[in-house]
Amino acid sequence: MPLPTRYKGRVMREIPVGLIGYGFGGSVFHAPLVRRTPGLRLDSVVTSRKEEVERMPGVRALGSVAELLADADIPVVIVSSPTGTHFEIGRAALLAGKHVVMDKPIAVAVSEADELIALAQAKGLVLTAFHNRRWDGDFLTVKQCIANGWLGTVHSYEAHYDRFRPTVVARWKEQRVSGSGTLYDLGPHLIDQTLQLFGMPRAVNAGIFFQREGAQAVDYFHLALDYGRMRAILHSSMLVPRPGPHFAIHGDRGSYFSYGMDPQETALMAGKLPGDPGWAADIVARPGDLFLADGTERQVATIPGAWQTYYAVLADCLHGGGPPPVDPSDARDGLKVIEAALRSAEERRTVDL
Repeated sequence: MPLPTRYKGRVMREIPVGLIGYGFGGSVFHAPLVRRTPGLRLDSVVTSRKEEVERMPGVRALGSVAELLADADIPVVIVSSPTGTHFEIGRAALLAGKHVVMDKPIAVAVSEADELIALAQAKGLVLTAFHNRRWDGDFLTVKQCIANGWLGTVHSYEAHYDRFRPTVVARWKEQRVSGSGTLYDLGPHLIDQTLQLFGMPRAVNAGIFFQREGAQAVDYFHLALDYGRMRAILHSSMLVPRPGPHFAIHGDRGSYFSYGMDPQETALMAGKLPGDPGWAADIVARPGDLFLADGTERQVATIPGAWQTYYAVLADCLHGGGPPPVDPSDARDGLKVIEAALRSAEERRTVDL
């Protein structure tokens, strides 16, 4: 898609971007990362929080999705709206000729993801999903441990997103609406990371339910992914006062444990940005623990996380330099696992993929 006329003088350096939604994801992740990415420029935000948006120099606050999609000078949009609206808004954006970055998950159903992917291909547009946690420091370190052979053949992989939030909050993610609940919020991260390491599992067995008093949306899940002689356990609960390891991985040569969450989110919430003075120190995570089968124990320095990589790769992609940062078919595969997990929990059985 050719870039708009009003940007012709700087077309090779800066692509205008529209953002739909300025809630937590839009304000903490997308807007700051786009504004710090060479080759991209945050142009407009669709939001009711007009005053907050207009504090950012050169950024317009728009009142509707239709207004943004009608602007021919904006070639790419980011959809950071509630999950249940992803398909409708993404489809409208593609039909309007826009490249689309979809916050995770790409849609609520596999059939919706398939339609979006087919539409993007038919129109020659970029469609990608924001799976930023591929660039979590602890996950990058897990990949390093496996790639270096420190663990040998992995036979047990466990990843947790456990929190202590016993009170149900009045926000859409905790209401009984399409795409709400932790399986659609946190699950895509855990599933995408697992598929990046091991590919699609053979089957899924899942426990999924409401655990807290007054909960209206899923707040507990436990997925067991079947990889033959290896099992991947993906778990999340909102009633864990003291979480255990975020990652616990066991192989025939050793075990690796990582505690705590990647600190990039905390740094961004504090208003810090990649490249700022002190950013590297802000995102230093606790070292992981490596225990080898021969009795050797040592700490492994956690690789610094790099969420900014996502939009740097997107900028290269939009300028014609390569593939998108996340293939939309990967996001669709994640939805396949979610759908199988929901069916498994409902029918109380293992579901083949």
